[in-house]
Amino acid sequence: MSQTTQTTCAYCGVGCGITIQDGAILAGNPEHPANKGALCIKGSSLLETMDYPRRLLYPRLEGRHLGWDGALDEIAARFNQIIAESGPEAIGFYVSGQLLTEDYYVANKLMKGFIGAANIDTNSRLCMSSAVMAHTRAFGEDVVPGCYEDLEQCDLLILVGANTAWTHPVIFRRIQQARAKRPQMKLVVVDPRKTMSAEQADLHLGLLPGTDVWLFNGLCRYLFEVGKVDEAYVRAHTQGLAELTTLLDDPAYELAAIAQTCGLNQTDLLAFYRWFAERPRTVTLFCQGVNQSNQGTDKGNSIINAHLLTGRVGKPGASPFSMTGQPNAMGGREVGGLATQLAAHMGFNETDCERVQRFWGSPRIATRSGHKAVQLFDAVRKGEVRALWVIATNPAISLPDSARVREALANCEFLIVSEMTDNTDTAKFAHLLLPAAGWGEREGTVTNSERCISRQRAFTAPPGEARPDWWALAEVGKRMGFAEAFDYPNTHAIWSEFAALTAFENDGVRQLNLGGLAALSAEEYDGLAPQQWPVLAGRSADARRLFGDGRFSTPDGKARLIATVPQAPVLEQEEGWLLNTGRLRDQWHTMTRTGHLPRLMEAEPYPRVTVNHHTLLQSGLEPGQLVHLSSPRGEVLARLERDDALADNEAFMPMHWSDSFTAAGGVNRLVAPVTDPVSGQPQFKQTRVLATPFNARWHGVWVGVHEPEWSFVPRWWSRRPVDGGECRLLADDACSRQELWQVLARKGQWLRLPLKGDGWVAVLLKQGRIHGLLLAGDSQWQLNTGLLAGLLKVPLSASALSATIEQALAGDTRMVCSCFRVSEKQIREAIEQQGIHELAGLQASLKCGTNCGTCVGELEKLLISCRVSYAE
Repeated sequence: MSQTTQTTCAYCGVGCGITIQDGAILAGNPEHPANKGALCIKGSSLLETMDYPRRLLYPRLEGRHLGWDGALDEIAARFNQIIAESGPEAIGFYVSGQLLTEDYYVANKLMKGFIGAANIDTNSRLCMSSAVMAHTRAFGEDVVPGCYEDLEQCDLLILVGANTAWTHPVIFRRIQQARAKRPQMKLVVVDPRKTMSAEQADLHLGLLPGTDVWLFNGLCRYLFEVGKVDEAYVRAHTQGLAELTTLLDDPAYELAAIAQTCGLNQTDLLAFYRWFAERPRTVTLFCQGVNQSNQGTDKGNSIINAHLLTGRVGKPGASPFSMTGQPNAMGGREVGGLATQLAAHMGFNETDCERVQRFWGSPRIATRSGHKAVQLFDAVRKGEVRALWVIATNPAISLPDSARVREALANCEFLIVSEMTDNTDTAKFAHLLLPAAGWGEREGTVTNSERCISRQRAFTAPPGEARPDWWALAEVGKRMGFAEAFDYPNTHAIWSEFAALTAFENDGVRQLNLGGLAALSAEEYDGLAPQQWPVLAGRSADARRLFGDGRFSTPDGKARLIATVPQAPVLEQEEGWLLNTGRLRDQWHTMTRTGHLPRLMEAEPYPRVTVNHHTLLQSGLEPGQLVHLSSPRGEVLARLERDDALADNEAFMPMHWSDSFTAAGGVNRLVAPVTDPVSGQPQFKQTRVLATPFNARWHGVWVGVHEPEWSFVPRWWSRRPVDGGECRLLADDACSRQELWQVLARKGQWLRLPLKGDGWVAVLLKQGRIHGLLLAGDSQWQLNTGLLAGLLKVPLSASALSATIEQALAGDTRMVCSCFRVSEKQIREAIEQQGIHELAGLQASLKCGTNCGTCVGELEKLLISCRVSYAE
């Protein structure tokens, strides 16, 4: 009998519903309110990504296999010993927005309520904590007031520091569909880069990096000047007006001054201000470009100020909207996964601590905030935190100043890592590795960016001895002496307890209230349909929008206007390019979940840093050249390429590349651990770097069944999977090509053939079949590696080999549409040879742009480019 499982995606904060048929067919769930059946390329690939090449299958202590009992006993004994010797604050947890709410809840309860310290933080600190604090300062609680429908119902949508087309493609598709139906809807993108989102906007404000507070303070002043402040609303529902107006009286916030400070055209700036003033139905969606700053909290509050001044909070088509990055960043915030929260939106005041301790029946409870992420790893490095448990995240790559983080991990007295694979940068430092159940293998809930709770359901059993994270945490709690408090038979029991806590002595001030879900039966929990919170016991409520009545979660019910004083980014050096870091469309975080899938690597197959044409000319460097990027914190190697979406002397580099995929490519080696003083969120977006050429003596390409089988390791390499094996780009500045061949020749089984014009190809043979091809020359190639991969494991034929290599050397182009694997070359051929000159024609002919829609902007640019070529 056919079996259907409804679950949710494991990636971004959109929270897309997914249907799994018989564990083998994946599709978007048309009935899920977040995505209505649509999926992006990452979500569509989830079943394929489950096949990890190096799955962790059993617990390992110092490399040796041991059973779960031994592993859990070891953790409990070490924790109890360290607590007895150094106190509870010598223990730390670092967790992840990849966890389910039930996992998060047990971790938070164990750390704060039973170990008795708040040293549990999450990688959500790196992406959402500034928004958390902005909400809390303004509204009295960490609440996103609006919903996805608002993005479709507004007359003005402002994306600030958010490349939504790439980072939340399903939401961007909904936005574009709404714009097609409602021509009056305007889209403004505020971003230093002209991203794919900005390409499709009515207005792009390419402001100078770090000037967001100036921009929105200027907007607030303009609203006063043109009489668009809702004075009745402000009097009735806000506090802080006097402090804000005093700040805005400064002439620095006049229109001309703001244009100069932000580096904007005054006409564009005035158009933006007018559109905001004239359109009551306005949504401002903000994300990492706002949050990842030395004043990310102030940036969030400056945006919220403009909405409070005009009464545009929690109303249809009108709200500030913070978009989360991870699938359960919101769920983690709900249970208190951050070191600065307790649980269920309660803090560390005496009343909340006493309430939560009484509910948990715990022997002790944390009474103050713990170490935030950057502080936590500093404490580990100094030996103040002696034991650290890292769950479902890769801080060796994702945190700023990653060399210092690695030093901390190497010096940690007892490091536990719970993961699905041992092939992460952090796992390599672990004393104890625990095999975790992954997506499709575990049960629980997640909460997306619009406060919608959805079930993640298992449709396959975990392999080997892999177990859910909540189970491992609970078992440690039992072994530490707290058996009754952690006697959970399943996630339903955990959910019921958490939901009851949100309603416990909740007098209505806290919007987070799941009392209506606390008494679900196991069957009702299993069948739980997506729904937004709050869910109150005994009565129904429209949870789509909150604060629309002007009543907020503060003691007096009034929102707070925050007088935000702009600050420049904190830079360690004044010379060099200003480097921005961010995400790629097809990859997830440090690629431990996505990097092993060939089609997700095709659009961006190697690490690159991009600058515009003018910056290239000034630097004297060439596109395609390998360069050293250096800052006072470290150095990376990457390909330099041109991207005219950037302003002069600004650079961009993706954050995904780790040491598992490239040599010295992790961009956070360069980033200083500068943090927002309120939220503790790092300033990832602004780092000064110097670029110098990497003087390679040869360049190479390896395509093989396995990684290269020689002892020599070139100075630079970058690998990606291909069908049947892997491909590596190589370069070295030490040895010559002749010396390289001598290394190969000593291993035997190699055949060397000359290449036309430059270099040679070495063929690795095993029993007469090709197991690898190494091309080495003086210059770099743009090879069609797919053709070369087709030669792997086939018998050697000199003529076939020669013909295939010649064809591969003819070149390849980047992948534009990852969903249907349509390259730029195919698109140009369709335009030029088939006479297709409209987007609809490309979609009908090649299917590109018909799934997630993220490549639509690129398709339109290619159409325009070809039209210009014809005209010339």
